Amino acid sequence: MDIALVLSSGGARGLAHIGVIEELEAQGHHITSVAGCSMGALVGGIYAAGKLPEFREWMKSIDRRKMMDLVDFSLSLSHLAKGKRIIEAIMQIVPDVNIEDLPIPYCAIATDWTNGQEVVFREGSLFSAIRASISLPSFFEPVKREGMVLIDGGITNPLPLNRVCRKEGDLLVGVDVSGYDYEGENQLHQELENKKQRSLSRTIINKLIPDNLDFNYFTLLSRSSSILIRQNSLLMTKLAKPDILVDIQLNRIGSFDYNKSERIIGIGRTKARQALARYNALQ
Repeated sequence: MDIALVLSSGGARGLAHIGVIEELEAQGHHITSVAGCSMGALVGGIYAAGKLPEFREWMKSIDRRKMMDLVDFSLSLSHLAKGKRIIEAIMQIVPDVNIEDLPIPYCAIATDWTNGQEVVFREGSLFSAIRASISLPSFFEPVKREGMVLIDGGITNPLPLNRVCRKEGDLLVGVDVSGYDYEGENQLHQELENKKQRSLSRTIINKLIPDNLDFNYFTLLSRSSSILIRQNSLLMTKLAKPDILVDIQLNRIGSFDYNKSERIIGIGRTKARQALARYNALQ
């Protein structure tokens, strides 16, 4: 079956897109077009360029130390990193190409900070489009181009189901990794609370496990942003209903946990297998 594939934003959680693609192909499906946002634009673009296996192997070598080496920190007040070093590293295994020359139709989504509008890249440098799409506000330096200040596409369209190229008879498949397993996290917190109550060394553990675990300025801002992006993704699934939605809610995996690539890819493959089984059961 031909597949029009749409990959959401989500930071390191977007590595699950690799597992979804592998499972789709393993079950004999043919991906005929790709649209992506942020990490989805990166994985989708690399897939469209035919270099996904090489990228996956490279990701296996990424630990926290190597990840830090790829962050070109900046002294700017508007961003923490320039974002050039990571793109150059990936281009060593995936050479740049014009989007219009890719073997399958592809587009990436960014946001113009100056007017709040969505920007869709369907031509020009693949990695210029990816770099614009992954420009996480305050972390990566925005991309200035043709009077625009481009930031992460997840701000306007985190799951661009309405932008992927379609052909007659294909299936629209969306992969959303923007969700967060709040129930799982609450259960973990409850288990920690129970340990605090049962432990013989209760006083010590109470010192080690504060009542408001992980609650600080950074997590408050990050969670608020995640909630907004998630709501936009859910709205898009209602406006442009996919035939198959692979909804991947990850617990205790952060946006920068790239050192957990194999685990995240495995989760993506499992979730894709489950979603395909549900779809096939209804046919």
